[in-house]
Amino acid sequence: MKATDILGLAGAGTVLLVMFEMLRRHRLREKYAVLWCVVAVAVVAVALVPGLLQGMADVVGVEVPANLLFFLASMVLLLLSVQLSYELGRLEEKTRTLAEEVALLRLEVEQQRTGDTP
Repeated sequence: MKATDILGLAGAGTVLLVMFEMLRRHRLREKYAVLWCVVAVAVVAVALVPGLLQGMADVVGVEVPANLLFFLASMVLLLLSVQLSYELGRLEEKTRTLAEEVALLRLEVEQQRTGDTP
């Protein structure tokens, strides 16, 4: 086994350990843990079967397997970024709605305290 294979296995193992610890401490949601599990399993597969990446590169028509690896990694990061941006927008909308509801409730409570009714 080459040093790069061992490095890949160590990296995948580290990702899995950190992910499980974050799940245990409720710092990571399950839907994101699935993504990181898939990434870790893919890294293990590439580390254990080095010809796998070369075969995928040949099928796709990429000359250098490392280029395919970098492309796939950038696509995963891009999709993750889009997903997180979507969720951020959705949560901002929820926060705005909740802030408006709290403001209306505070106004209603304040009006009831002072005895003013519209």
